[in-house]
Amino acid sequence: MTISGSKTLLPRRRRARRTGLRGLVYIAPAMALVIAFFVIPVIFTGWMSLHNWPLMGGTRWIGFRNYVRMFHDARFMSALQFTAYYTVIVTIAIFAVAFPLAIFVEKQRRFVSAYRTIIFLPVVVGLATASLLWVWLANVDSGFIGPALRALGWVDKSPNLLASFDSAFLTIIVMVVWKIAGFTMIILLTGLQAIPAELTEAARIDGAGRWQRFRHLTLPLMRKTIALALIISVTGSILAFDQFYIMTSGGPQNRMISVVYYIFNQSFVSFNLGYGAALSIALLAILVAISIIQLWLLRVREGKP
Repeated sequence: MTISGSKTLLPRRRRARRTGLRGLVYIAPAMALVIAFFVIPVIFTGWMSLHNWPLMGGTRWIGFRNYVRMFHDARFMSALQFTAYYTVIVTIAIFAVAFPLAIFVEKQRRFVSAYRTIIFLPVVVGLATASLLWVWLANVDSGFIGPALRALGWVDKSPNLLASFDSAFLTIIVMVVWKIAGFTMIILLTGLQAIPAELTEAARIDGAGRWQRFRHLTLPLMRKTIALALIISVTGSILAFDQFYIMTSGGPQNRMISVVYYIFNQSFVSFNLGYGAALSIALLAILVAISIIQLWLLRVREGKP
């Protein structure tokens, strides 16, 4: 390399260094927030999980006993099974509603903006507020669902929808789909709009029907969008708490206690803060593992190593 060439590289390296430092300055506030509100709390929670940590009194180091206790806790395993069951059912239900809605509002038609707004409106309602609203709707005496079912001739008298497991579970599923489907629809809509119209038109000219275009063109091109919506839906379902706490209080017969609900009971009802911290760390590990598996499957299907 000549002397003139080395002199030319120096300004470039300085500019690259300045650009890197400028980028660090820009992301520093976000990094500070992540460290303050995620990294430090996770580290402290991990430290708590290694102690017998009552609400009152001193703490005592017990090592991994809380984690050993977790594997022998039948109620925690029951909450884990219920959460997995709920996650599968509600995720399928959300996609079954959101995908047709996304296809419906993707096409340009009259009042399509109004349709999108109406479908998305429940998303802006807080989950706790939505749960309270559906508790009122399902009320035997003053609710709306009971009279509607009687008017349709499906029941003879207004049922107590939150009294049995099957009806309460179905009510919660319907509420969550009503609340979340609009958000998933928007994510899927962005994926649909990113598909080049030329490809769809070419497939139509080649004689591909709607189902063939959807299966062989739309789904493959929306793989990343679907993966993103799936990760968000699965993560949110595993962390479900508000609807079970507000609508059923874990009942009937404590059959609707999710993992987060159980962690809440152990930490703030029974005041086993150390054990609750261990359960929280275990839940975090489950979420990370599920996200990694989903991303890995996405890469494999794309043909990447």
